[in-house]
Amino acid sequence: MQYPADSINLRNLLLTISYDGSKFHGWQIQQNAFTVQEAFQTALAKIIGGEFDIKGCSRTDSGVHANMYCISVKTAHPIPCERLKAALNRWLPLSVAVHDCREVDLDFHARYSCKSKEYIYKIWNSEVRSPFLNGYALHYRYHLDAEALDRAAQAYVGRHDFTSFCTLDNREQGDMTRNVMSFSVVREGDMVTMRVEADGFLYNMVRIMVGTLLRVAQGKIPPDGIPAIIEKRDRQYAGPTAQACGLYLNKVNY
Repeated sequence: MQYPADSINLRNLLLTISYDGSKFHGWQIQQNAFTVQEAFQTALAKIIGGEFDIKGCSRTDSGVHANMYCISVKTAHPIPCERLKAALNRWLPLSVAVHDCREVDLDFHARYSCKSKEYIYKIWNSEVRSPFLNGYALHYRYHLDAEALDRAAQAYVGRHDFTSFCTLDNREQGDMTRNVMSFSVVREGDMVTMRVEADGFLYNMVRIMVGTLLRVAQGKIPPDGIPAIIEKRDRQYAGPTAQACGLYLNKVNY
């Protein structure tokens, strides 16, 4: 329910959660699929009733995880933040956890007030798969030179038109320019982690960036080939969309 900005006793709450995306078909409410938003709204309604307005910080796809996801909730209900946090953790599925709840200004918006977001992509780089990482990291059996991929990935950094790195649909309209603040590729044992921070992301942008780097590793795209792909502004020149299982929304900055 939408409340006018001057409603008496209206509060705006910022909640920080994490979730296992393998249990859901993304964040946003869908007609015939169970989503994180549906689970959250169902739990919230049990606690404070149905009078609230909820905004999520991002649209994550089916199978994508979140180490940090932010939600703003406008409500006139007087429940203290700590009680709401405890009650939500009681009613939410075990695959979702609420870590923090605090009051913020009424004009705060979980999505539009965000200054930047950080995603990580996990790749289990071993000939033998890990049974404990199925659904939580991409298994890639051929050796990856993390240092070489890190050098290639620096071409992503800066303000660019990322049309080549976007799955186009009706959600993407207008300016396709995004400012990528950092991109790193680091190996720890058999785990290779790609980490990217930007002021915003297009649909499937991180997964296509990862898929393109894997094409670099395979020798199908030259190590210095990413700037040319950016300039093409054409999806067909970039690599495939990497699987959702390795992607995590890691940090949201306000």
